[in-house]
Amino acid sequence: MTAAEAGAPAPLVEGCVAAHTALMADLVDLSDAVARGPSRLPGWSVGHVLTHIARNADSVVWRLEGAALGQLRDQYPGGLEQRTGEIEAGAARPAAELVLDVRRSAGAVEQVMADLPAPAWDAPSRTSRGVVESSRDAVLSRWREVVVHHGDLGLVPVPFPPELVDVWLPRELPLLAERSDPADLLAWVIGRGDPPALAPW
Repeated sequence: MTAAEAGAPAPLVEGCVAAHTALMADLVDLSDAVARGPSRLPGWSVGHVLTHIARNADSVVWRLEGAALGQLRDQYPGGLEQRTGEIEAGAARPAAELVLDVRRSAGAVEQVMADLPAPAWDAPSRTSRGVVESSRDAVLSRWREVVVHHGDLGLVPVPFPPELVDVWLPRELPLLAERSDPADLLAWVIGRGDPPALAPW
């Protein structure tokens, strides 16, 4: 890593903050009826998605604070069962409470990013899927979670920011062969077949 790459990854931090700002702007007039209505995710209401966004923020704060202390922390100490339980427990709250939760938890992410010591950006933590990654990747994960789930709310169209595409897409392309038939994928890439079916992401 070069000296210029050491310390806080400004593009990732800025992208994360911008995603928070865009999300909050679309939640200003959220009603209880909309919060209890369906999102674009099967089986989840808008309240489920907002609760997930808030609890994901808490998990990022937990990971980054652990990194600053030299602790290898799991994203959710109770695993995916904890994650699922917290989402179900918070999904039916009134819209105002959901929005306040999202705002508070997003602000906590921004604060811990601002305060994180330079060496901690390279310190590890573990995702909910058991992958060990740096604090940089934890912030990238937060950025993409907010953008993707902002769109999943179904309130407004949410395009992927070009800056996020630039950093995220190259990570996903090598994994396509693991989610499809490699020969069918190759045939499509070279213009000799239709797009292959992809296994869930």
